[in-house]
Amino acid sequence: MTVPFSAYAAEIYLRGLGDEVPRFPTDPAQLEAAARAVLTDGPYGYVAGGAGQGTTMRANRAAFDRHAFVPRMLRDTTSRDWSTTVLGTAMPAPLLTAPVGVMSILHPDGELAVARAAASVGVPMVLSTASSYATEEVAEASGDGPRWFQLYWPTEDAVTVSLLHRARAAGYSTLVVTLDTWTLGWRPMDLDGAYLPFLRGVGTAIPFSDPAFRAGLATAPEDDLMAAVGRWVPMFTGTALRWDRLDLLREHWDGPIVLKGVQHVDDALQALESGMDGIIVSNHGGRQVDRAIGALDALPGIVGAVDGRAPVLFDSGVRTGSDAAVALALGADAVLLGRPMAYGLALGGEDGVRHVLRSVLAELDLTLALAGFADLASLRAAPDALTRVMP
Repeated sequence: MTVPFSAYAAEIYLRGLGDEVPRFPTDPAQLEAAARAVLTDGPYGYVAGGAGQGTTMRANRAAFDRHAFVPRMLRDTTSRDWSTTVLGTAMPAPLLTAPVGVMSILHPDGELAVARAAASVGVPMVLSTASSYATEEVAEASGDGPRWFQLYWPTEDAVTVSLLHRARAAGYSTLVVTLDTWTLGWRPMDLDGAYLPFLRGVGTAIPFSDPAFRAGLATAPEDDLMAAVGRWVPMFTGTALRWDRLDLLREHWDGPIVLKGVQHVDDALQALESGMDGIIVSNHGGRQVDRAIGALDALPGIVGAVDGRAPVLFDSGVRTGSDAAVALALGADAVLLGRPMAYGLALGGEDGVRHVLRSVLAELDLTLALAGFADLASLRAAPDALTRVMP
């Protein structure tokens, strides 16, 4: 029998017999507090902060509080299987790491640590264009682990095409195109500290190592950092995207393409009409538009409108395995985990990320098993798994 994800809890309890407690918290609030204690203001604010007054961040969490499981009894959920395949990527459970950028501000190993930890657990990693390490370096760290590539879409087509070809050659199977960050939102925590890592050449390893990008420079980024920064920043931020430009991506990417940042049913339907293969319902963790809808509130309507024609994934506000379970019960095909994974990285590099992933998977496993479900099929067949509650 396959060892369940919940076995991580047993491991922790057994180590307690030797007076050993976990190196990192399992409670997400304590995890964030511990990360705050080891990070300086700039890096912490970059990860923890949201747009404006944080209304959208709070809306993300409040949306989860409006849903509760109605556990069913005397169902044999002893043996469980949460494995699934999304857009051709097999995964042991419907969980991926979200594309968080500039991870070296949290830990020197940055994306390399995330890649190793994710691969060791079997969780697909979604690599951000704003990585601190080159596409190929992160792919090597991933080994045989599944990996997707997230694109911040450059305004120069030659650079876009080059980034796509490099990612495909390095074994990234699915392209995730972020739509909601064509310019940066109003982020007080970053603004008050005048903190934007890209202006210091952090989180620019992928473009700065790209031949098409370097061809447009008079001198190499190593020799004139500010010139390279001055070329890159306006290339990936400041210009709005358009639906008719998606053809360029389809022409130069022969795998699945997913649009990330969808919050309106009409945009989801437009994505399908434009030939896209999947959707990620997301508001960028509340980092872009203050007073936007909680992402979870948008999920059921989009799932219903898409009606099985393409996978619908979800992120924004997910902190725990039980959060992930709610999103899956509302129809998400998989869930992406962002901030908790980043806090784990800050606390312990690869080990910290692995701890967070195993914790979330264990709680997801236990939550659904104790609610009466042994696999995703049984959850999908139970529209009454959740009830609406007043927070």
